Amino acid sequence: MIARLRHWLHRRRHPLRYAHLDALLRAQALRRDELLAKQQRELADIVEFAAAHTPYYAETLSPFLKDGRFDFNELPVLHKDDVTRHLDDLLVDTVDRNQPKIGHTGGSTGKPLAFWYDDAKHELMRAGMMRSYRLSGWRPGQKILNFWGARQDVVAGGVFGAQFGDFNAFISDFVAAEHTIAAFEYTEAQLVEWARFIQRYRPVLLQGYASVLAEVARVVIDNRIPMPGTLIGVYSTAEVLTDSQRQRMQQAFGCKVFNQYGSREIPNIACECRLGRMHVFTDMVMLESVPQKNETGSNENRLLVTSLTNRLMPMIRYDIGDSGRLLDGECDCGLPFPLMEMDLCRQNDLIRTPSGKTVHPSWFNRLLYGQTQIRQYQWVQRGLDRLALNLVASRPLSIETLASLEASIHRDVDAQMTLEVNYLDEIPRTVSGKHRFVIGMTGRM
Repeated sequence: MIARLRHWLHRRRHPLRYAHLDALLRAQALRRDELLAKQQRELADIVEFAAAHTPYYAETLSPFLKDGRFDFNELPVLHKDDVTRHLDDLLVDTVDRNQPKIGHTGGSTGKPLAFWYDDAKHELMRAGMMRSYRLSGWRPGQKILNFWGARQDVVAGGVFGAQFGDFNAFISDFVAAEHTIAAFEYTEAQLVEWARFIQRYRPVLLQGYASVLAEVARVVIDNRIPMPGTLIGVYSTAEVLTDSQRQRMQQAFGCKVFNQYGSREIPNIACECRLGRMHVFTDMVMLESVPQKNETGSNENRLLVTSLTNRLMPMIRYDIGDSGRLLDGECDCGLPFPLMEMDLCRQNDLIRTPSGKTVHPSWFNRLLYGQTQIRQYQWVQRGLDRLALNLVASRPLSIETLASLEASIHRDVDAQMTLEVNYLDEIPRTVSGKHRFVIGMTGRM
């Protein structure tokens, strides 16, 4: 009864959000061929619109458009540096330039990316999130508890800005059936208190940064804190989700973990279904996996994403900085959306060696399996032949463990690679509150 009341009140407060959600659910009911045909129509529309209404695309797309026709695979790629240099020219000429707002990405490379957004984009983003939540069995009006690491999102006007502390915020939380804990910094005692809050709040879903949720899960397990039976799903976002984090969360919270993929500039790209397979939301984006060689000559599948819905700041064939693959076949869950799989890294998490070898971050993550005294870790490449391992741990690594780490690095990475181990009280996060497990040299520039 209370959930239905919340849903009714929330729908009245956010009519545009629910109109978007209704449209997304109608698209989700299409057959695969109907969905792909819709995607192709919207792709042609956004390319034509961008060329007609943004100075940047009027210049860059004109050589490729012939009487309104084009080969999409030949269109130029939009890089992050292009966005930085041409931000004003990417804003459409159909809006009052004083109305849109400037948002920023997390800046995990130390260079936050600016982009234009407005209330319409925000409402569509939230509608897309609600559709993803429904894959767990959640329905509007049921409680969600967010653990969010980005300071800018938990202040007034942010994505999750409503907080307890005054009556209006309390009412906002009640109507939305959603509460957000500002988790950009915390102590061990706070983690325990957050676990106790889950008990009291009795949410249906948890959502948050993978590293924060994994830390809450750890104290739940260590302190044997029983979790409420209301939980049906945990939504991990903003960071790479490792297998060990997923297993810890599922053990602590007693429900399935759903991995989400998107970015601030282009949200709602993909999400896992109840069977654990990642589906691309092709009614919102066009996603490409393009084989190419990186600067070391190694092959990788770079992801290019085109927003089909952003008519404020079109982004066409945007190099988002991730790698992954599109998969053939269909999923037994019944969703019409195609499948993909992510690589376990972003471009700036790769480790390079003097010999030109590129080492995937997952190799380093596996080195610390079984070291239960470690709360957090971070590998940082200081130079082509220097690695640092930052640790937050209850006790130092044994001499034998250190020797084994060095031997593995010399054998599989580079014989000249040196290792320094630093014990810290806290590992600094990025400006968006994210925790990066592996930072290559390109990620520090």
